[in-house]
This record gives sequence, structure tokens and C-alpha cells, in this order.
Amino acid sequence: MASDGDYAISASAYQWSGRVFRLLERMLRLRISLDHQPSHIHDGEIFLFNHFARFETFIPQYLIYRETGAVCRSVAGGEFFVDGSPLSNYLRSVGAVPANHPRLLSFLGEEILRGRKVVVFPEGGMVKDRRVLGTGGEYEVYSRSAGKRRKQHSGAAVLALILDAFKSALLEVHRRGDRKRFREWVERLRLENEERLLEAVRRPTLIVPANITFYPLRVGDNLLHQVGELLTRGLSRRMAEELLIEGNILLKDTDMNVRMGEPLAPERRRNWWERRLLGRLEQEADSAEDFFGLAAGRRLWGRWLLRWKLARHAHRMRDRYMHRIYTGVTVHLSHLASLLVMALVRQGIEEVDRNRFHKMLYLSLKLCQRQPSLHLHTSLTEPDAYQDLPAGGCAGLERFLRTAGSMGLIESREGRYHLLPKLLDEQDFDEIRLHNLVTVYANEVAPIPQVVQVVTTAVERAGLRDDRALSRMRFEDELRSHELDRQRFDLPQHREINRQETATENGDPFLILPRGSRSLGVVLVHGLLASPAEVRPFGERLGREGYPVLGVRLKGHGTSPWDLREREWEEWLGSVRRGFRILAPFASRLCLVGFSTGGALSMLLAAESPSPLAGVAAASVPVRLKEPAMIFVPLLHRANRITRWIPSLEGVRPFHNHRSEHPHINYSHVPVRSLYELRGMVKALEERADRVGCPTLLLQGTGDPVVDPDGARLLQRKVGERTCRLEWIPSTRHGILNEDIAGTQARILSFLSAL
Repeated sequence: MASDGDYAISASAYQWSGRVFRLLERMLRLRISLDHQPSHIHDGEIFLFNHFARFETFIPQYLIYRETGAVCRSVAGGEFFVDGSPLSNYLRSVGAVPANHPRLLSFLGEEILRGRKVVVFPEGGMVKDRRVLGTGGEYEVYSRSAGKRRKQHSGAAVLALILDAFKSALLEVHRRGDRKRFREWVERLRLENEERLLEAVRRPTLIVPANITFYPLRVGDNLLHQVGELLTRGLSRRMAEELLIEGNILLKDTDMNVRMGEPLAPERRRNWWERRLLGRLEQEADSAEDFFGLAAGRRLWGRWLLRWKLARHAHRMRDRYMHRIYTGVTVHLSHLASLLVMALVRQGIEEVDRNRFHKMLYLSLKLCQRQPSLHLHTSLTEPDAYQDLPAGGCAGLERFLRTAGSMGLIESREGRYHLLPKLLDEQDFDEIRLHNLVTVYANEVAPIPQVVQVVTTAVERAGLRDDRALSRMRFEDELRSHELDRQRFDLPQHREINRQETATENGDPFLILPRGSRSLGVVLVHGLLASPAEVRPFGERLGREGYPVLGVRLKGHGTSPWDLREREWEEWLGSVRRGFRILAPFASRLCLVGFSTGGALSMLLAAESPSPLAGVAAASVPVRLKEPAMIFVPLLHRANRITRWIPSLEGVRPFHNHRSEHPHINYSHVPVRSLYELRGMVKALEERADRVGCPTLLLQGTGDPVVDPDGARLLQRKVGERTCRLEWIPSTRHGILNEDIAGTQARILSFLSAL
């Protein structure tokens, strides 16, 4: 039998484990986020985590060590401690002890008094199906050993209650001035001095409930297969296979969200007889084991009474911390999609229109955002992750459907999602993660009534919600996206460039919906380096004329040149496409109106013939540029990409200064990357221009200092002179639309009127 010395913690093991985890985070795109109040993790003594994967057994210790520098004890299944196995040796070195340790409670209590923290998994074994609610709504989990469902373990509550009682007893010893007895406990606990013990017993015994949520979950092969034999030597075949399966969660671009909830502390108010019995127990105890075990001896009735009282408190405390664990889930897109699928299946629905499903899911997401008590993953808070969801172009949803499809749960065909019978099949507890992740996801958020309710509400309202209400939500997401982009690129490393910028105009997208609006709506698109502020004056004029108007914000604009540096031209086109879809419910027909790069993007979208497109007007389209140095942009861009791999460098020349006609609107620093993307966008326009079949108006300044007028003639020929009219604006300025040179705005108004 192993002695306490066999579980000595290795400082070097913690240090190299930290280095390995940091390397894994970078190489494997494992994103571990720890959401907590600093005081909780510093003051907490017992940390409780839900249990879904084997590697959770050692990751929490790493996180706590990373945040506080404190080493931890953790309780792991006894099956892990196979003599001589590398995994067993590693777990011992980072502080793990087996759940069947002969003096587990007293050992952990002593360690806490020595300043260490303890990690416990109160569910015991892994909850592979994530099912933690019983039929009556109470918390319970499946036990493989018992072959039935049971309540979660209360060992952590028992540890906290006895430890707190022990602290109270020692405080009483100190209060009554019994220094001899107090010094005896200092020696028994192997502490440096009385001050250390006094400090330890004065600390509140805080239990910190925490939830670990993974997104996404996957099935399939993984890198652990390459080292499986080394890691699993000496373990059972089933456990070895599970380690290989679970490595898939860790080793493939995964978010691991760890959320620490509000701590709980044992109630220190005790009856007179409890205080008296605890005092006698302390006097009789010759070791912490005597106290923690409530060992047999004289006054058996008193010990029995303490045990009875302890059990009552422990069960209540267990229910409280399990509630905080299970409601601490970080809710993500796959949770909502799974709840939605299961809600439909339980109503007997076997297939659903794709667009209707997307609308229900998007509405669920927006309703979740209005629930302040929910903890939401970035897949539900950052519009970049979900804003194309109503149109079905959401990467998170596509990944969810691929996984569900590979499991034989959902099929997509002929514009409908077919919900297959396997969704309701009973799955073996050990196999459900491999065969029905939809149920696993749905079970994980079942304990959170707000999430269940928003999905129920979305199903009920999906047929009642008009498209305009949905569009207003989508426009809110455009505003949200702008604010998040501003924050993301306002960090210390960005501020030197940002401080030199001169743009002061509001860069928000805008939506103008006049009373008694015309049937024709207008989507306005600004140019490169600018923001919606560039076209807002014309948008307001259009609004006064009765046109519904949406001013698009191209991604990367209206924030920081650093933001623009990260964007591809396809993202700009995506911004225009979203703006078109948002405005569509407010008008029977739409016209795209863009300036410069915005004009090129408008024509690229027109080439897709989106419904209900009526026409496109584009001013100063940069098909040909007058800047000779543009020829060197691809070379400089490649050099920048190479040097960005070196952390100390940010590229050979990431920006160059630009003298704008409108410094209050435009960036003064031009990212070389954006010029490279501009070239790619123009090439795409030249290839697709002949697909523009709607009425088209091109406006071009005769002496434009930026754009070569010959490009306008080339574009007219490619579109076709029968549908494309080219009008020349006598001007030596580029910004003919913003400055309304030679009646540019009136010409567009005339074009709109003709439409």
C-alpha cells in the first residue's frame, strides 16, 4: 500500500507541464479560457469540476497553478494508479491521489491547512451522456458500477464541513490560551510555526464550483493514437480506448471554457451541543485522522449525533454546489441547435424547412443574448461567428450538421433537414459520445431552464416573427460587430498607430426607414479606408426622398488600420451581402450604390443577381489605378507575411502613410495587405462583370487623381453598353459622391427614379 510519501508533489513536474500546455495551446489551437473572479481562485480551498474527459483530471491543477502559483491536490479514480505506468507516475507528481486512499479526508484536510488547494470531481466517474437531471428534475448521474442512476458524491461537502469544524475547534484552543495543545497540532500537521496554523484556521473554508465546457466536440482519429501505447501501458483496454477517443476533444482546434462560480462556505453557526461535542472530539484526537474520521471511542452517542448532523448538512451543500456547477455551462451554438432538434423531434416533426430552422436557431440565439444570467460562448456573442446564420452560412452550424450527419442523426436534402429516428434511440452510456452528440449537447444545458425556455419560445414564435423584425435584429448585430472590432483593435500594441489617425466621424453602419417609404430601397457602400460616414450625408438625402436606406460598414473599417490589415476582400463583399439581406424586407426592390471600392463590391454582388435586385450605381470604381507603386504590392505583401512569423517583427512595411481628401473620414495609414486585397477584388470584378444583368450606372471623374478613367470604359464594355450607362463627371477630385461634384448625387437620384 502506498504511503503519503509516494504522493509527493514535484515542482519540476508542474513547471514542465505548464510549458507543455502552453505549447499545446499554440500548436493545436487549444483555447483554454478561465472565467473567474480573482478572489475566488485565490481564496478558494476546494475546487469542484464536472467530469466529461480523462484529461480534466490534470488540467484544472495547471489552470490554478497558472493563475496563483499554488500547487493542488486532486482526487482521481483508483484505476489510474497502476504501479509503474507513466500516467500513474505523472498524476502522482502533479498532486493526484486515488479516491480509495485509506485516509483520504484527513490527508486532504492536512494539505489544505498547509496552503494547498484541492480539486474534486463530485460526479465520480465521467458523465459521458451529460445527463444529470433525473425524471423528477433532481440532480443525479449514471453509475456504471451500480448499473443505475445515483446522486452525486457528497465527499467534497463532507471534507469542507469537517475541515471547517476542525478549524473552529483549533480556534477555540487558541482562544482559550492553550498554547501547549496548539503547538502539538502545529507539530502534528508539520507546519513551520504557530502563525502558519493560526492563519490557516482563520481562513474561511470556501468551495468553488466550476464548470468545464468544450466546444466543439468531435469524433474520429486523433494524435494520441501515435503515443497511445506509451500513455496507456498497464491500463485496461476500455480505459486505453477512452483515452484515445477523448484525445480527439483536446487535440483539434477546441475551446475549453472553465467558469468558476460563486464560492460556498459551510455555516459556522453551531448549537451549544455541537460546539461542546467538537471540543471533546478535539481533546480526544491524537491526529487529524482521528478528527476527520470521527473515530470510535468514548461518548459514542456524541459521535453518532455529529455524524447525523454532518450528513444532513453535506447533502444540502452537495445539492447547492451541484446546482452551481450545472448552471455554470458556457452555452454555445451547438447547445441551441441540439435543443432545437430535440424539441422538434419530440413534437413528432421528422423534417423541417432549412430556412425555418435557421430562423428558429437565430431567434434562440438572440433571445439568449437578452438573458443576463446566462454564460454565453463567443459563438453566441460575436456576430462574426453567427451573423450569416439566417442565410445558412454559419461555420458553426455547418460543423454541427456535418457531425450530426456523420452519426446518422440529420440529413440535409432538397432544402429541408430530415431528423432521423436514431435521435431518439437509447444509446449505451459508454458509446453515446460516439453515436449521438446531439443528445449529449442537449443534456448538458437541460439543467438551465432559461436556455430550454428560449428554444421553446423560438419554436413557437418562428412562424409569427415577420422578416422585418428579424432584419432589425441582424442590423443590431452589425452595430455589435462594429463595437467588438473597435475593442479588439484598441489594445496597447495598436495604440501608437491609432493615436495618429485623424478620422473623427461616426463609423457605425446606419439604417434609415422613412414613414411611407418608397418600394425601392438603397444599399450604400463606402470606399476603401473610409466608413459609412462617407456616404451618410447622401443616405440622409435619400431618406428625405422617401427611400429606405442601409449604409454598410465594410469589415476592417471605422475601427483601426490594424483591423483592416487582417481582412480579406471577400469579407468586404460579405458585409455588402449582409446589408442587402437586412434591407430586403423593407422594400420590394433594391438598388446597390457604391463609391470607389464600394462601387466595385456593389457590382460584384450584382453579378450574383440577388433577389430583389433592381439596379446598381457605382462611382469611381478602381478598375485601374494611377499609382505606379501598386505593381510592387504583391512582393511587399509576401515579405510582410514572412516576417510576421517572427514575433519581434510586424512586417517589412505593414503600413504606408496616405494623404486623404477627407482625413476626418479615412484612415491615414494604409495597410499593404489591404492594397493586395484590392488587387484581388479588381481581378474578380473583371472576371465577373459580364454577369451583371441589371440596369447599371457608372460615374467617373474626368481628372480623378486616384482612378484611371480608362478603367470605367473597360468596365462598361465588360458589362455591356445596352444595360450599362457611363456618365462623366468634370472633376479633378476622387470623392465625387461625398462632395456631390457636378450633381453626382442628383444623377444617381435620377437613375433611382427611373428604376
